Amino acid sequence: MLGLGARLAFLHLGPHTAELADIHRNRTWAVEIGVERGKVFDRRGLENILALDLPVKDVCADPDAVVSSGQVAVVSAKLSELLGLPVSDVAQKLDRPGRRYACLKRSVQEEDSQRIAALHLPGVFFEDQTVRFYPHHDFLCHVLGFVNHDGIGSAGVEQRMDKFLRGCPGFLESEKNALRKEIYWKRDRYVPPVEGANVYLTIDQNVQYIVEKAIDTIDEGHDSLTWKGAWAIVQRVSTGEILAMVSRPAFDLNDFRAAPDDAKLNRALGTVYEPGSTLKSIAFSAAFNEKLVTPETVIDCENGSWMHRGKVLHDYHPSGRLTVADGLKKSSNILTAKLSIQLGDERLYQYMRAFGLGQKTGIDLPGEEAGLLRPRSDWSGISGSRMAIGQGVAVTAMQMISIYGAIANGGVMMRPYVVRQVVAADGTILEEHRPEETGRPITPETAALMRRLLARVTEPDGTGKRAAVEGYQVAGKTGTAQKPVPGGYSSTAHIASFVGFLPAQAPEIVIVVVVDEPQPIRTGGMVAAPVFKRIASEAARYLDLRETESSAVAMK
Repeated sequence: MLGLGARLAFLHLGPHTAELADIHRNRTWAVEIGVERGKVFDRRGLENILALDLPVKDVCADPDAVVSSGQVAVVSAKLSELLGLPVSDVAQKLDRPGRRYACLKRSVQEEDSQRIAALHLPGVFFEDQTVRFYPHHDFLCHVLGFVNHDGIGSAGVEQRMDKFLRGCPGFLESEKNALRKEIYWKRDRYVPPVEGANVYLTIDQNVQYIVEKAIDTIDEGHDSLTWKGAWAIVQRVSTGEILAMVSRPAFDLNDFRAAPDDAKLNRALGTVYEPGSTLKSIAFSAAFNEKLVTPETVIDCENGSWMHRGKVLHDYHPSGRLTVADGLKKSSNILTAKLSIQLGDERLYQYMRAFGLGQKTGIDLPGEEAGLLRPRSDWSGISGSRMAIGQGVAVTAMQMISIYGAIANGGVMMRPYVVRQVVAADGTILEEHRPEETGRPITPETAALMRRLLARVTEPDGTGKRAAVEGYQVAGKTGTAQKPVPGGYSSTAHIASFVGFLPAQAPEIVIVVVVDEPQPIRTGGMVAAPVFKRIASEAARYLDLRETESSAVAMK
């Protein structure tokens, strides 16, 4: 009897228990709770939003319901008009009896989805989504970067600050009733989401606009000027904060998938080039720092042609005997090379390393290149004399602005940065970047002397006269470099550049402008210097920099 009773209980309760288990499984509900990605602001904060998540909807349909309503043609025509899709494509997706789901278009703006909803089309419904939206499209595109299909930052600030911006999704495990509604007292587990943190940049949106406009109008004042690429940076001298960073060509961040890889390259960080004469400031700074010469020291410039170790070196503007001060003003290759010989290869190499050549600056953006500075053991007999004039060495614009920033800042190099603060949704500061000294390649006295001499470059008879800004004393240097090709240098492809700072004797901002393969005009003084002037003049007045009392430089 006991055995029969147990068997009866098993047969009676077993299937029921299994059925209850199936019901429980069917009603168990687990879902990941999404979070909004943090916003990106410029240095003014809430006034200027540069990136944010935007609520959108995917327009979907139940094809079987549309077919059953007998309105496939009507629904297809209406959706085609509102979504901007070929009516045949829409009809093909809808005219499928037995099919219960079709996505017609993703990421439709709220106002468009509302127009569709107002039509009450049979079988049409919406799914809520969010997309990353950049209100200014291609503005600041290389600094901001973008977010890929999986919601992961894939370039620029979006990539570097991804761990803060993306937040942490929540999790909910509960049960639903027969109406598919949650049974709250059956909730087993709930992990609240952590919203993404907001990122505040050092970038000033107004300065960025000034620079972008100047770069986009390089050809103003020139007939038939063409160029392959261009880039520019504006940095605060005393802190290393980046106020603007521009690279061309650009691309629309909201449609980054359509942009070619070449357009996505941040040339200010990721393009290395031979700097030409802008690098001469290292040799002059080193010679003054080692007290090998004074500004009044006279050096024979060989009337523009000098044979050294079996190789001829030329000057663009032939000269006889020049003072060191005039050699910098006239950008003499020969005088610079003779300074490098007095220094010796080892000391020149050490100064180049101290100024950051061959090393990344450490800016808080991805994609930075280290440039090229060959080890001292690989130098030939003429390497020092050629590297001193900017040949046989490769740099980034970020490295060049750091070199001139050190001269402007009393010999102190500062680490550049674009992220000022990372702030959690509750207001907690998660990360804060502050000015950071990275080196002192020259003394304050040498830096002050170089500021005086570089200010002479923008005088009416200097190579950088087109960079002069009314009301301000500008210090800087032009650069025109032939691009290397297999077996030598190109005779037609050049890099034109200008790097400088203002006001010269109390510098506040330093600016670099680089133009890749300008044609038919190719010199830094003709192409890059006028762009520098436009940026500097507008930025100086916007930032309310104190004007210089006298534009003349007193040479002692």
